[in-house]
Amino acid sequence: QVQLQESGPGLVKASQTLSLTCTVSGASILIDHYTWNWIRQPPGKGLEWMGVIAFDGSTYYSPSLKSRTSISRDTSKNQFSLHLSSVTPEDTAVYYCASEYADDGYDYWGQGTQVTVSS
Repeated sequence: QVQLQESGPGLVKASQTLSLTCTVSGASILIDHYTWNWIRQPPGKGLEWMGVIAFDGSTYYSPSLKSRTSISRDTSKNQFSLHLSSVTPEDTAVYYCASEYADDGYDYWGQGTQVTVSS
């Protein structure tokens, strides 16, 4: 059973960098054709895809967030991380990590972690 668990601070000050880590168990983040995503949901709004790191280490970002977003991984810990710089209160959201196999849709999700950006 694949499990994903987000971790990181629940409160970040405006202008700082938000960093979250997703720890994966039950599967290696190096498995061919798997991608590892960050998705968020601001209060009262829908899900927003932020970016992805693929099994080969390649990364892709939402155009609207690309200038502020980076995703990295630690293969020794089977983790991948999100870094969002210059945050504002509009970045307040529940942040999720999710896996996807070969464009078949997200198959596993973390439980989500609430991040609040204070002004």
